[in-house]
Parts: sequence; C-alpha cells; structure tokens
Amino acid sequence: MSREPELFDNLPSRRRAAVRTGVLPCQAIDNLIRTGEVLCDEGRLDLKSQVQPASLDLRLGPIGYRIRASFLPGPNTTVTSKLDELQHNAFSLVDGAVLETNCVYLVPLMESLRLRQAISAIANPKSSTGRLDVFTRLITDNGESFDYVPAGYEGPLYLEISPRTFSILVHQGSRLSQLRFLRRTPRQPREQRFISDASLQALHGRTRLVDLDATFRDGLNLRVDLTRKSKSPVIGYKAKRYAGVIDVDKVGGYDHRKYWDIIDDTDGGRLVLDPQEFYILASKEAVLVPEQYAAEMAPFDPMMGEYRVHYAGFFDPGFGIINGKPAGARAVLEVRSLDIPFILEDAQIIGRLLYERLAAPPARLYGSGIGSNYQGQGLKLSKHFR
Repeated sequence: MSREPELFDNLPSRRRAAVRTGVLPCQAIDNLIRTGEVLCDEGRLDLKSQVQPASLDLRLGPIGYRIRASFLPGPNTTVTSKLDELQHNAFSLVDGAVLETNCVYLVPLMESLRLRQAISAIANPKSSTGRLDVFTRLITDNGESFDYVPAGYEGPLYLEISPRTFSILVHQGSRLSQLRFLRRTPRQPREQRFISDASLQALHGRTRLVDLDATFRDGLNLRVDLTRKSKSPVIGYKAKRYAGVIDVDKVGGYDHRKYWDIIDDTDGGRLVLDPQEFYILASKEAVLVPEQYAAEMAPFDPMMGEYRVHYAGFFDPGFGIINGKPAGARAVLEVRSLDIPFILEDAQIIGRLLYERLAAPPARLYGSGIGSNYQGQGLKLSKHFR
C-alpha cells in the first residue's frame, strides 16, 4: 500500500490539491522522519532545529577518518568496504577534533535513509560551512556521483570534508551540510529539476525576484557589487592563510580581523582575484525566493570566468521576505579563483540562481521565527565572526 499521502497529511485539505512533484517542504520532511524514511543512529532527530523550510540539517557522527584521497564507491560497493582498502586513520569526534586544511576526511553521519521509490535527495554545504571555505560532499553506498541520493535509497550517509583555508574544530552533532528531498515521477529525468528561463521571466513578472533589472540565461543572472556604500568603503573580504582554528559550533566567537583582510574600493570598482585565494563578496541585486519555490546557486560556469562562485548553494523559500514583505536580501558569494588571476569589474555577471518548485506550500518560511542567520543580509561573513 502506498504511503505517499502521508507526506502531506498535515496540510489543510484545501491546499492538498496543490501537491505536485518538486522539492519537499518542511512538513513533508517531518513526515519522512515519522514514517522511518529518515532515521538516526545516535539519539533522536530534532524536528524543530534540524528541519528547515525545504531541507534537513545533517549531523556528524561520533567517529571520523582521515583518508589519503577522495573517492566514490561505485556500483555494488559500500563506503565501508572501500574505506577498508584505503589507508585511513580513525579518530573520535565525541570530545571534538580538529580537521586541518588541505586534508581529506570522511565522517559517517548520524542520519541514514530508507526512501520510497518516488523520493531522491540532493546535498549541499550549509551557508556557514561555505563561508568558512570548507568543502563538503555527501557520499552514499554504491554511489557514482557526489551529493546525490538516488530514489529508493536505503542505507547510511557519509560526509567528505576538506577545509581549504581555515582548520576547523568539529564535534559529534556538528552540522556542516543539508539535504533537500525531491519528489519525482518515474517519467521525470533527474536533470529536469529547474524551471526554464521563460517560466522564470513569467514568475518575475508576477513576483519580482530581484530589485534591479533581471536578466536570464540558464537561470537568474547575478552581478557582483564592487562599489563602496555611503557608510562603508568595504566591498569584500579575503581570507587570511594560517589563521587560527575555528570551532564550527561557536557563534559570534571570533574577531573577523584575525581571519580576514578587508577589501576596500580603491580601484574604481575593480578587483583582481588571486589564484587559489578565497573571497567573500555580495551580489548587486537583492534576491527574493517566493513561498512555493526553492533556489540553488550554480557553482561554476566557464563562460563567466575561471572561478568557482559558491560552495553552499541552497536558498530556502521565503529568503528575502521580511516581516511578510518582499524586501529582498543580497546573495553572498563564496568566490575562489582557480589557476590564473582574474579581474572582476563592478556589475559583472558572476553567478546564476536556479529556481525549482516545491511539491506543496511550506508550513514555515526562511527567517520567520526559526533563527535564520542570513535573512535580510548584505555583505556578511559567517555567523562565527563578530
């Protein structure tokens, strides 16, 4: 007997007609937990704090492994059996452990899955993780790609972690990544997640997605803001190398001046990205994600330049809706130039925001009394810095 109706049983009856394929909202994630499709190996899941408007926070388990290199297990192979083939060093996270820069770690997560055939999932680092330049990727048993959980998957979840600039202190229960669940029909290809440019333009006509002129090319284009504001000349931050360790669970505990160089507008709206350095910049546009949509930043586009524009890409429904009004919020850009110096000019297109529909209206929105750290943001470092 199908369990599908249980996903939306707690929607008002007048709104169940809106149920369709797409990203599962928070109340459907709650039901995945209640029906045992999301399980926890250690203790219980915290529905109130872990379930976001359209995603689930994942927690590190009690044991981690330092490994020589990243890997994918491939078909008919478990992560554990693959790990046994590699040289690895086990360590405990119960009392905390430091993960050092330029090393690769694998940590089994506290959550595991037993999904029905219509549900798959996509993973991404949390915003605070990306803003620390910590690279994470989800791995599953039999996995042939990172950050993807196939429909009907049953088994454990693992997180690959590689700090790039700052060494980090993590603990059992630390939350570095999140999972977005997708409801699909058998005839829908995995690639058909995001709405078309024509649909985006129509949506923008009904509900403005940005406060400035909008352009669309394989998503909503975002431009970088490199001009000083009246109150501050700061246009960005560049991460300092060889700074101290950052406890990922410590909010507001660090002086940003010890970890970041401030970038002022001293070159008339121009910034040269140094190879393999990490920058925090902001979009010129204030962005909005309407109630029945979720969004994701495209990580890399060679047509725009040789740089990566984000690590953490999920934007929840309600992002930019403040006190019930569509005020908008800047998209913070986590930028790393790759092999060569690259010049950014003010208002240059730097990224693409992709929108997808929710399967049903969410019971709560981003920033609406749920402790969201980045609602209404401008240029902003992660929550760890004062």
